[in-house]
Amino acid sequence: MSARALNDDDGGHPRVLVSTRTSGAPTTPLDVPALAALARETLVAEGQQRSELSLSFVDEDEIADLYRRYMDEDGPTDVLSFPLDDDVDEHGVRVLGDVVVCPAVAVRNAPRDPGTELRLLVVHGVLHLLGYDHEGDDERAEMWARQERYSGVTVP
Repeated sequence: MSARALNDDDGGHPRVLVSTRTSGAPTTPLDVPALAALARETLVAEGQQRSELSLSFVDEDEIADLYRRYMDEDGPTDVLSFPLDDDVDEHGVRVLGDVVVCPAVAVRNAPRDPGTELRLLVVHGVLHLLGYDHEGDDERAEMWARQERYSGVTVP
């Protein structure tokens, strides 16, 4: 397990705390610094300069357990977001919550280009922390447009 903060922590940039908890051989090269930077860039674009989130990369067993416990769904999924309710730390930084990504599922989703899929999943998770959703058509259109803008990935 590794955990580290990847940020431009001068008080005016978002902080992304990263944890990698995948077991066995990596299923895809995981460019953690680039994915953390993407999460940070998404936060800046959304006006969240003084914010923090955790970004975890986990194996299928861990994400399946989380999916079952918190969403009452079976099997592994690709990304989960766990928002906090406007929690602000002692330095005035908004602590947004946790984004949990499963690289093995990303590989199955997009075997030809798992790196692009990981970019999409990170942005998707961050947008959920910021309150975006895709239940209704209008909500989905807005979230997908932002997701495409920040990740560079088009979703049909």
